[in-house]
Amino acid sequence: MIKLAGSITAALSLIGVLALAGLATPATAAPAPPESEVNTTGEPPGSANPARGFVDGHTHLMSYEAFGGMLLCGKPFDPDGIDHALVDCPDHFPNGQAAWFENFTRTGSPTGTHDPVGWPTFRSWPASDSLTHQQTYHRWVERAWRGGLRVLVNHLVANRQLCEIYPLKRNACGEMASLRLQAQRTFEMQDFVDARAGGPGKGWFRVVRSAAEARQVIAAGKLAVILGVETSEPFGCRQTLGVPHCTRAQIDRGLDEMHALGVRTMFVCHKYDNALCGVRFDSGTQGVIVNLGNFLSTGRFWSARTCTGPEHDNTIDPAGVLPPEIARLFPRGIGLPVYPAAPHCNTRGLTSLGSYMIEGMMRRGMLVDIDHMSVKAADQALDLLEARNYPGVVSSHSWLDPSYLGRIYRLGGMVTARSHHAEPYAASWRESLPLRQQTGRPGYGFGMDANGLGALPPVRPGNAANPVTYPFTSFDGAVTLERQRTGERVWDVNVDGVAHYGLIPDWVEDIRLVAGDGIVQDLAAGAEAYLRTWEAAESRIP
Repeated sequence: MIKLAGSITAALSLIGVLALAGLATPATAAPAPPESEVNTTGEPPGSANPARGFVDGHTHLMSYEAFGGMLLCGKPFDPDGIDHALVDCPDHFPNGQAAWFENFTRTGSPTGTHDPVGWPTFRSWPASDSLTHQQTYHRWVERAWRGGLRVLVNHLVANRQLCEIYPLKRNACGEMASLRLQAQRTFEMQDFVDARAGGPGKGWFRVVRSAAEARQVIAAGKLAVILGVETSEPFGCRQTLGVPHCTRAQIDRGLDEMHALGVRTMFVCHKYDNALCGVRFDSGTQGVIVNLGNFLSTGRFWSARTCTGPEHDNTIDPAGVLPPEIARLFPRGIGLPVYPAAPHCNTRGLTSLGSYMIEGMMRRGMLVDIDHMSVKAADQALDLLEARNYPGVVSSHSWLDPSYLGRIYRLGGMVTARSHHAEPYAASWRESLPLRQQTGRPGYGFGMDANGLGALPPVRPGNAANPVTYPFTSFDGAVTLERQRTGERVWDVNVDGVAHYGLIPDWVEDIRLVAGDGIVQDLAAGAEAYLRTWEAAESRIP
């Protein structure tokens, strides 16, 4: 025993010496944490002048922190790994029966079930029609970039009233605090991607503050991320019974703060009439919730008249059966008003404070997004922009009357149309061609609105006759894409539609099958078109 012990001691001493000399067999490394696949081969090329690639003018990477932080489930990244990032909301367990908001926005009924387990099975989500589950996990965004995306506008989003309506929350409902937090999370995601790539500045995800910086990023073959803001009460500019809660000084301070954060595009109003402008209505079951929010925010339901001109807002649908969680919020004896015959137009337009905000954005070279404005407000806003010959105007996801598109293009603005399945999206592209040819505006874009409480493109009906065939190549032929796998789940755009952000290249390939190479090349000119609008706006800074 003594001899054996001595031998062991000698052996351990020898191993120690060898270890110091670097000759011992190293200990087994800890297994790598689980991660989603990207399922691409090849590297995205850089392009300078012109920038080549797709532009998503409207997505919400960090909206999981909005609305109190418990309405949307999961995160785009987590330092502890995918099994911590892609998890369902606590109130969705054990079978989704209590997820009344998910069920109501998905099916129109507060009742329903789903499998809440995310990683690694993903039996029920993400899905194109599921509005509360994470759609922009960082590896899915990476796949979109590798497949051709070069500009992504990440809209920081907030809605105080929706936050107050939803009973669960871990964040305060103040809109400006939510915007600051989401901006912070965006820069944290940049740092996270950098760390995975080897250090600061080495990652593919780059937040940019100028068009020139965006060109440098795209020239390096990376993704240029622009910060935007889509909120219902910017700078506290709500109103109660027509009385504004903000001043011009507040607007100036708010614009200065947002610009310092890196925000370069903003909405003036979003879902509720505010002290700046009247809104374009929501329809359907979601419209019922939003109209109630308008009442709780302003003291009034939407005010509509029957339109007399060709332009109109969305139709306000009669209220159906409301979930008890919503019905109980109506004051006793008060229900949704009865509206006149459609087509409906909001009686409220752009206020003097709204005009002041647009003028302040022009002075700072920011892009004015006129989506969500009522037709009355959009018409007045375009009058103001045209009077200044200001080119920095965008429609980022088609939430406006299409008759205004010509005025946007003539100013030098940019349209990134709301995404649908391939056939209606291709139809909107064809409709845009004459206008863009007349005004010399090549390049088209999309507003995916991922994580924005709106559905992503569903499966194209009848696609069995000409399905997307895997593998396929990116628009420039540089990257080959297989079906995307995360954990045990494999997604196929022919079966799942755009279930998550990583299927954007698959959706573009589906569009190519429907409409030909011309639309894909026009989409590939979208990044350049967006940058030219941004550069023209920056050139107007005093």
